[in-house]
Amino acid sequence: LGMSYSISNVLKETGIENIVRWIPHPVDVADVKDRLRNKMIRPTTIPQTLEDLLVEHAVAREALRLAFEHHKMLAVGLKGVHIERTIADAFTQKTSGESLIDMMRLDILVGSGGILSHAPMRHQAALMMLDSFQPEGVSFLAVDSIFMMPQLGVLSQVHPEAAAQVFKRDCLVELGSVVAPKGLSKEGAKVAKITLHIEGKTETYDLKFGDLVLVPLPVGKTAKALIEPSRNFDVGGGRGAAVERILKGGTVGLILDGRGRPLLLPESGSERITMLRRWLSALTIPFC
Repeated sequence: LGMSYSISNVLKETGIENIVRWIPHPVDVADVKDRLRNKMIRPTTIPQTLEDLLVEHAVAREALRLAFEHHKMLAVGLKGVHIERTIADAFTQKTSGESLIDMMRLDILVGSGGILSHAPMRHQAALMMLDSFQPEGVSFLAVDSIFMMPQLGVLSQVHPEAAAQVFKRDCLVELGSVVAPKGLSKEGAKVAKITLHIEGKTETYDLKFGDLVLVPLPVGKTAKALIEPSRNFDVGGGRGAAVERILKGGTVGLILDGRGRPLLLPESGSERITMLRRWLSALTIPFC
């Protein structure tokens, strides 16, 4: 499920419809297929136009989503102390046949791979991760700066301290916290009231369903947040239950994601394109 030699595997497994649904403009399906086949036989090429980049990022969303689904399948039906020791609290001890991954308890998501590491804007990497992994509640996003995590994994076997230092100082790029209430509602309905205390100032946001909101919060800064979800939404304390969290800033900032979980796209092509463009604009990402 890669973006070069194996890009056609993504096309085969997810289908062209799932790929083109992420492209924020009308497309010729046959043309998109040809682009992906060209990428497979010329894997070292990079996007030359914004349109090329949008197509690659659409494929990346599906590749990331499928890879995550595969990882969740590996965590089905596993039990015992070994799970607690290796993947900690991200997993819950459920009966066999159920996924053990609890998205609401994942504190941090780190994206690694060339498509995320080398995205022209960190905002693009953040949105790809949000669309693909669909974090719930309160999470923190980061990316591998230059796709060095695999090498650091090897180095950690010989020099763990050096690997940890490089990982923290040079590898990890902090994108920022994301607040993503779980639940569904009608477009424009209130999802949550979020009160932020940042350096002595108080800001309040009424998050609406279907909206993405970017709040400036740079690296090293924090915000004390009171998150009061509507009765149909959950941010970690149960439906309608308010929670308090300390949110960290990053190169992107603080993202308030009111699109609901699971994330659903309109079936109508024109409505879908309008919504995609709205989300891209909210994160200051160009699309034309």
